[in-house]
Amino acid sequence: MDGVMGAFVDGDPTRTVTVLAATNLPWDLDEAMRRRLEKRIYIPLPSAHVRRTLLDINLREIELDQGVNLNEVADKLQGYSGADITNVCRDAAMMPFRRRVSGLGPEEVQKIPKDELLRPVTLDDFLDAIRKVNKSVSSYDVERQQTWMEEFGAA
Repeated sequence: MDGVMGAFVDGDPTRTVTVLAATNLPWDLDEAMRRRLEKRIYIPLPSAHVRRTLLDINLREIELDQGVNLNEVADKLQGYSGADITNVCRDAAMMPFRRRVSGLGPEEVQKIPKDELLRPVTLDDFLDAIRKVNKSVSSYDVERQQTWMEEFGAA
């Protein structure tokens, strides 16, 4: 934080500096840093609506099977972070390819027509991906964040 006042060169009040910081461990901030960071905002895990929006964003270029209900998938991702949801989407998108090339050697994979490798992602692909990609945030972590915000938060 030292040197931030250097933005006010020659007393020009139109020159400003904004400091934006992010941490998953706010309790590791010392008291002096907490004082200097005026606004302390807790961003919770994504709600159902936000999870659905994240699915739409991550899957905008992925072909989905007609049987995929993204609202259902979003519901199953309760407690997942945005990064976790991205990982689930990537894993699900690779499932049809993995299934098709499973047990084949490199030469055999090269002979597969491209249209056989690019199949729509199914609901089962998402369910398999959700089983493989665990949440990265525990309920204890969420509770600890909320407790810290009750004591030190300032929005």
